[in-house]
Amino acid sequence: MPASSLALPAAWRTPTVVIVCGCIIAMITFGPRSSLGLFLTPLSAEHGWGRDVFALALAIQNLLWGIGQPFAGAIADRFGTVRVFWFGALLYGVGIALMAYSTTPIMLDLTAGVLIGFGLSGCSFNLVLGAFGKLVPEEWRGLSLGAGTAAGSFGQFLFSPLAAALNINFGWQWTLVMFGVLMIAIIPLALAIATPPSPPSKAPGVAEQQSLKHALVEAFGHRSYILLVLGFFTCGFQLAFIAVHLPAYLVDRGLTLQVGAWTIAMIGLFNIFGSLSSGYLMNRVPKRYILSVIYFARAASTVVFILLPADTTTTLIFGAVTGLLWLSTVPPTSALVSVMFGTRWLAMLFGFCFFSHQVGGFLGVLLGGIAFEKTGSYDVIWWLSVFFGVASAIINLPIVEKPVQRVAPVAV
Repeated sequence: MPASSLALPAAWRTPTVVIVCGCIIAMITFGPRSSLGLFLTPLSAEHGWGRDVFALALAIQNLLWGIGQPFAGAIADRFGTVRVFWFGALLYGVGIALMAYSTTPIMLDLTAGVLIGFGLSGCSFNLVLGAFGKLVPEEWRGLSLGAGTAAGSFGQFLFSPLAAALNINFGWQWTLVMFGVLMIAIIPLALAIATPPSPPSKAPGVAEQQSLKHALVEAFGHRSYILLVLGFFTCGFQLAFIAVHLPAYLVDRGLTLQVGAWTIAMIGLFNIFGSLSSGYLMNRVPKRYILSVIYFARAASTVVFILLPADTTTTLIFGAVTGLLWLSTVPPTSALVSVMFGTRWLAMLFGFCFFSHQVGGFLGVLLGGIAFEKTGSYDVIWWLSVFFGVASAIINLPIVEKPVQRVAPVAV
């Protein structure tokens, strides 16, 4: 079937249908991945591994997700999204299912790291947001970006307690297999958010048809884009560390694994409100201010959490506050890319932001595991997270929110 025929306009693909189907994809891709921290303890105990083994596999996942994202975004921008979603879903499903049968650290690195990492780069909410930017009308864009991000959070809210319940009733291995099979649902859903191929235009000087090379040169020569990319590093560091290590951290402090699961779920639940609020506010408040406040608030809430005694109430409150600030950075970040450079290469350019995010995630997960094995504590990583939060709050303030000045004709 020709790629172009997969993205032909159809009456049934209304903005509502596009947003709903994209949100479902975001939910079922982000949800299982967000629950993987719940498998750290049982999988490590099963094979007699230290936490650094599991941490390395998920660190590789974060890094390869980030490395693959700009390439997946560029392919989707140029040739359309459908086959990118299909290939990504296949890798993701196989990777998460085969985690259950990974009996050596190298096998775990391959399944949980390489396959899931590259799979996520081809089917996660990042590409969903890029598709929304191309398919929905301008007046729907803020809502759609917030909704797509919130849907990923709802997946986190849904799948964290679901994973805990399935672990108890069916065992952690069957839980992973069931999550892998679920990825098949992406195949039909991707048809609803299919974007058409975008061949290079023969008309030079048209911004929306600029070449890939020109888009890269323009973006990486733009100071505000560089600041945005650097600031997004912190988001990945904080999110990945908490998602993977928080359940084990709470067990270390005398709480149960179920408290950890419900805390991750609370983060997902409240991030629905945080992401939607961020999408709503960014049309009324400068986006750089939204990002700066989010990063500073994360740092402040982390300080309070690690200094207070550990109990269920404090932990769940931390989960709720963290949820409000969790992925609420994504709508203003992706919107700033769109404001600066337009939507032609939106998926690719946001992909480079996300690469920085995933480099942060790689370090957050890996250093968390190494720090615990070396010191028996996560304290140094918590405080490093606070430092990065304050730094990113400062970095985002000088960003200029206006379209880039194109003084020369666009190369084609």
